[in-house]
Amino acid sequence: MTDPTRLAAFDLLSAVLDKRRTLDEALAALPAIDPRDKAAAHRLAASVLRRAGTLDAALEPFLRKAPPDPVRHILRIGAAALLLLDTPPHAAVATAVDLARARGLAPFTGLINAVLRKLTPAALEGLDSPRLDTPPWLWASWGREARAIATAHQLEAPLDLTLKPGAEAPPGGEPLPTGSWRYPPGTRVADLPGFAEGNFWVQDAAAALPALLLAPQPGERIADLCAAPGGKTAQLSAAGAEVFAVEQSPARLVRLRENLARLNLSATIIQGDATTWQPDSPLDAVLLDAPCTATGTIRRHPEVAHLRRPRDVIAMAEQQSRLLAAASAMLKPGGRLVYAVCSLQPEEGPAQFAAALATLPLTSDPEGWLRTTPAQGMDGFFIAKAIRQ
Repeated sequence: MTDPTRLAAFDLLSAVLDKRRTLDEALAALPAIDPRDKAAAHRLAASVLRRAGTLDAALEPFLRKAPPDPVRHILRIGAAALLLLDTPPHAAVATAVDLARARGLAPFTGLINAVLRKLTPAALEGLDSPRLDTPPWLWASWGREARAIATAHQLEAPLDLTLKPGAEAPPGGEPLPTGSWRYPPGTRVADLPGFAEGNFWVQDAAAALPALLLAPQPGERIADLCAAPGGKTAQLSAAGAEVFAVEQSPARLVRLRENLARLNLSATIIQGDATTWQPDSPLDAVLLDAPCTATGTIRRHPEVAHLRRPRDVIAMAEQQSRLLAAASAMLKPGGRLVYAVCSLQPEEGPAQFAAALATLPLTSDPEGWLRTTPAQGMDGFFIAKAIRQ
């Protein structure tokens, strides 16, 4: 019987690389399998996506010509098992051959068997993995920081939690200076004590910073724009603010409602376009975590490096500009705006916010701008605060 983990990992890679879907979308489309097999398949597919350039370079000397894409997916899965996941060689080869047969690729089983039998850890020697695993356009855009960022992308991200005020952290974690709690990679959040009771929620340490910078106060009227999945809405609500959570996507709204219900936190949830929605009266503050290329989240979402293109940066920057103008119009004089993107691209971060300050009735807050990168052990974010004139 073919290993269900390998079958699911192959389907995930095909969905991402051939159909250009995100890993989350691909996971949701998988047929029903044991949750542990599903989690293992996710980790295997993510390992392949994270190190695809290195795996291809290791395989190349043993290939006379480029194989068809489905065969390459299987070779990468086998190579990842051999070189990255410490799978015994005979098991890695046998499961790859079985996978080829199960996916209608029996004519290529001889090739797969021969190539993987020749592959040893020595194939990794001398490879510049950070460079190989990073698209050239991203490497160029990150400048001097490229190598440090790309090196951080090789490691699976830990699990970061934000605690509800007064809640106790689950055992096995460590506190971070920012107030988040960190758990080892692969930790299943639903298995942690206190999850069902709504004591905490998953949120990268960097993703928790925008709400902290906004410094919500009890009773303040605050909009959280592009609010799903709801981590920042939860932070604002837990601080006692009256929160207007604006989200356009119906599917993401479902997740937002579910998260708030589990946490027993409240917000006025609005399905709408944040570029056109306006409150009935000016607000004290707005938190805009804008849609972006998400290149700061490649540790957690390695498919981003394969799906994004330079043109996406331009399109996202245009949308962010419209959202900033709308957010500014929602504020009362003296109201606070925090802008954030989980992107490492300067066009979406410093350049975008500088343009907003030059064209909108906003003044940069003395607390300034904040930028994080994966080299610091967290997602890459640009965060800035402004005051409405």
